[in-house]
Amino acid sequence: MSYVGPESQPPRPPRRFTGGPLTVTLAALVPTCLAGWLIYEATSGPGGSEPPRSLPASSQSASAQGSSADKPSPSASEKDDKGDKAGKAGKGDEADDKASDEPSATKPPKSSSGPAASGPLKGKVVVIDPGHNPGNGRHTAEINRLVNIGTNRKECDTTGTSTNNGYSEAQFTLDVSRRMRTLLEKQGATVKFTQDGDRPWGPCVDERARIGNNAHADAVVSVHADGSAAGNRGFHVILPASVKSGSADTSEIVVPSRALGERVAGKFLSATGSAPSNYVGKGTGLDVRKDLGGLNLSTVPKVFIECGNMRDAKDEALITNGSWRQKAAQGISDGIASFLRG
Repeated sequence: MSYVGPESQPPRPPRRFTGGPLTVTLAALVPTCLAGWLIYEATSGPGGSEPPRSLPASSQSASAQGSSADKPSPSASEKDDKGDKAGKAGKGDEADDKASDEPSATKPPKSSSGPAASGPLKGKVVVIDPGHNPGNGRHTAEINRLVNIGTNRKECDTTGTSTNNGYSEAQFTLDVSRRMRTLLEKQGATVKFTQDGDRPWGPCVDERARIGNNAHADAVVSVHADGSAAGNRGFHVILPASVKSGSADTSEIVVPSRALGERVAGKFLSATGSAPSNYVGKGTGLDVRKDLGGLNLSTVPKVFIECGNMRDAKDEALITNGSWRQKAAQGISDGIASFLRG
């Protein structure tokens, strides 16, 4: 999801630790401890009766530092994306054929579930927000108009990123989201989409938030993939910061959204085997941001997940593999189910 637009900011150069032996030792230990915690969380089982756990104190401190700085985490190589995507539009269908190397475990496109089946999630409403829209590139005037995200005004939406071989983020997010719908419906959840490739562009980021709010969703997950520099690998889950400005007030959702994000991160790690991001979140797989309209304007528990970096060749090989996308859908769905079952 790295691009110049409503859901990102220009990259910052990576920080490097300096100081004495104690500083270096602590810096090395923190990511190791946190990765171990995520694995423990992932193996606790989606149906566990224990309440959602908080991150270790060291992780909370790292997240608090990111929030207090009031800056989004770095995402590299963003300014190229808009120019790249227009030139690669003609490659999208070919790339999608290659990426769909296994049948998608999905139903025909639809924006929401029919009557919910029986299951442990019966009565629960899940909103899935597939990032961007395959048609955004043909509607630049519409997606470039500014909308209010509470803290300021940003573009309605963007085209998203793509792999170097032309497989777009919008194609990826729809595929994973449809697989998630199938998995969650089998457990009895009512599933709604913000878009299902059934509209020419959008929706805007403020409308995406309203869809979850109006559905009184028990959980909302926005599915994305990053567009950072080669060598940057892994997933991260974005949590809402505490924001109270204009029409934005996240005070009621910060705590449950963190619980949702922790479950999603843990189950994603377990299902896919992908490591937490090596460039965002300091090894925790979690990142707190206050510049995303989709989070700022939400009144229900909501997180974003960046499933990997589309511009890194190794992550691209995963993202364009249908079997891995099924694992990604399984991990996110397991995280949602774990959160909803408590």
